[in-house]
Amino acid sequence: MDNHLLAKYAQVAGADVVDQLQQLAKPLKDAHIVHINSTRYGGGVAEILHSLVPLKKALGLNVTWEVISGEEAFFHVTKSMHNALQGFPTVVSQRELKTYEETNAREAERLRPLLEEADFVFIHDPQPAPLLHFTPNRKGKWIWRCHIDLSRPFRPVWRYLRNLVVEYDASIFSMPDFSQPLPHLQYIIPPSIDPLTKKNRELPPKDIEEVFNHFGLDPDLPTILQVSRFDRFKDPLGVIRAARLAKKFVLFQLVLAGGGAADDPEGEAVLKEVQSAAAGDPHVHVLYLPPDAHITINALQRAADVVIQKSLKEGFGLTVTEALWKGKPVIGGAVGGIKIQVVDHHTGFLVHTPEGAALRIRYLLFYKDKREEMGRKAHLFVRENFLITRHLRDYLSLLMALKLGVHERIELVT
Repeated sequence: MDNHLLAKYAQVAGADVVDQLQQLAKPLKDAHIVHINSTRYGGGVAEILHSLVPLKKALGLNVTWEVISGEEAFFHVTKSMHNALQGFPTVVSQRELKTYEETNAREAERLRPLLEEADFVFIHDPQPAPLLHFTPNRKGKWIWRCHIDLSRPFRPVWRYLRNLVVEYDASIFSMPDFSQPLPHLQYIIPPSIDPLTKKNRELPPKDIEEVFNHFGLDPDLPTILQVSRFDRFKDPLGVIRAARLAKKFVLFQLVLAGGGAADDPEGEAVLKEVQSAAAGDPHVHVLYLPPDAHITINALQRAADVVIQKSLKEGFGLTVTEALWKGKPVIGGAVGGIKIQVVDHHTGFLVHTPEGAALRIRYLLFYKDKREEMGRKAHLFVRENFLITRHLRDYLSLLMALKLGVHERIELVT
């Protein structure tokens, strides 16, 4: 058990929170827990696992994190499935599904000893979902963890995927709205951020100043920031339109910062569209960042006056959580997990259109007192609801329920 790491979390989340985690972990120390997803960098799933796995190990748990690999064709298929599951009518051909299944069959063979012997297996999102089907001799409990907005899926693709996930012992969704009828236990566990990572810890002013100097940003201008992958669902073009509408009334600089993900083949095309839309505007900065630019993102979020996340679809939106943690009001699209983070008029504003976003940008830049009040509420809201310690508590409670066969409640005996 890594008491030094646990002590750091106790300083942020509270000693009682860490004590509860230790109580929950104690009956699970003989179990082997496996997490499997499709990338080690880019996107919220990988970020969460980079923190969740070491924290589980700090509690003395036996945890393994594996990543499935595939050719470019495989990730084109899974991106199409992702779009369809988030509601966009997208046809996935039989040939593409064959690629999807063959890749998972090959990965299941590679991982077979691990998968067959694990006591608990977490499969994250659609990419590795068929692994269960190709592991008939498994002994443990398997959980499908869906991080995306599944509230209104394109039905043909969901029917196909549902046939794969019905065999799981349980599934996890980020919000009740995302769940679908399934014949097994379902849990609602929102994602979280890690307050100890480079992206979320406190920064000295000189680090923020260096980032501004490096990218040629003006420290004397108000800054509106969106941090996200260059993905059409994040609506970066809508953000640029909102900024141009708002700049008719107040001068500021817009920063669109982000990168790609190893399992998202569309990112480069979207980046080019954004760069084209921003061309010639000295107050719009498009920053393509590497996967490890955590301090840069932290500095940008801390320097921003207002953070925007005008997504059209959003599984949860960890960049929203990060900004709220840093005491920034967030203007967010009224979709997905943003709706349970941005409490309208309290931690930020929910919007539906570029025009609505422009109106809220103007308001927050004009009223500094309101901006600061929202920021204080935002930080407290994340501390109470969206830190990695709460996330792990929910996961451990789920594992205890599966281990004990308890469907209604868990009783801890100390």
